[in-house]
Amino acid sequence: MRTENVKIAIWGFGAMGSGMARMLLTKKGIEVVGVCDRDEKRVGKDMYEVLGVERGDKKEVIISENIDTVLDQDVDLCLLATDSYTAKAFPRLKLALEKKVNVISTAEEMAFPQAQNPELAIEIDRIAKENGVSVLGTGINPGMIMDLLVVCLTGCMTEVEHIEAKRVNSLSPFGPAVMEEQGVGIPVDEFNKGVEDGTMAGHVGFAESIAMIGDAIGWEVEKFEQQMKPIITNVDRTSPYGFAAAGDVAGVNMTGQGYVDGEVKIDMIHPQQIEPEMEGTFTGDYIKIKGSPEVNMSINPEVDGGLGTIAMCVNMIPQVINSHPGLKTMLDLPVPRAIMGDVRKLIR
Repeated sequence: MRTENVKIAIWGFGAMGSGMARMLLTKKGIEVVGVCDRDEKRVGKDMYEVLGVERGDKKEVIISENIDTVLDQDVDLCLLATDSYTAKAFPRLKLALEKKVNVISTAEEMAFPQAQNPELAIEIDRIAKENGVSVLGTGINPGMIMDLLVVCLTGCMTEVEHIEAKRVNSLSPFGPAVMEEQGVGIPVDEFNKGVEDGTMAGHVGFAESIAMIGDAIGWEVEKFEQQMKPIITNVDRTSPYGFAAAGDVAGVNMTGQGYVDGEVKIDMIHPQQIEPEMEGTFTGDYIKIKGSPEVNMSINPEVDGGLGTIAMCVNMIPQVINSHPGLKTMLDLPVPRAIMGDVRKLIR
């Protein structure tokens, strides 16, 4: 068994990054050795102070705005929680990989970057291999609920005819960046204008989830489409990082389709909003796969999106460290599982 603790750096200390730190503090054989963030309210402070957690006899972890300072020490893996898009994440990924540090990214497009950024995917894979490290993009969605879990469920089928993945979820646990991407709190006219001019992100990851499923089961997805409509609230809604006044946008209803041989073979349905229960919407995850035998899965309520993303990133740390160098997806690595014992025992 490895005797030294597994050493982790966190880049981005918002809702997801700080949540990962909290989870890591409960695990044996692993420690946070550095944190990088650009928020002036956090820079220069001890991580434990920011988290409101007793440090005890642990070393101080001073939050730095200089990533070189954080990654130039002994680091096994960096949890990168700053971006949603592969192109935006790329300079940060490149920097970490060239310092020979493994990376797990929360960027939704990084769950399967081959879908929309094939050239960048090749370049990321090259850089990782040249430096003997690995990089993975994951989270609850994409990364688990609407793609990897779908793929796993097809494993008990002799024939697959059509796949529908539906996730009705709450945006409340997520931070300001997600609130902005989903249009939370803006007027309906502004939302519709953003959809028209392409500045409204909505859920990021349908293209990646559909491509991952197709790649896994051998369907060649020749066309991808998606749509987004505003979810308008009739009451004021407040979440930790968002607010939507009555009449404004509380979230987005996303739908997407993957075409195989001219037919829609994969349907994605994903309404997400802050505080959905305030107007009688109850969350859940649903997968329906037509074929032989037919598969119908239902999880009520939804798997918590915030905690789920935090857990997926932390729980995949041993698999990424143990993997052969290169760009990885959730299809390439052993299935995710909770870490309930000493992390050092899981490192080969």
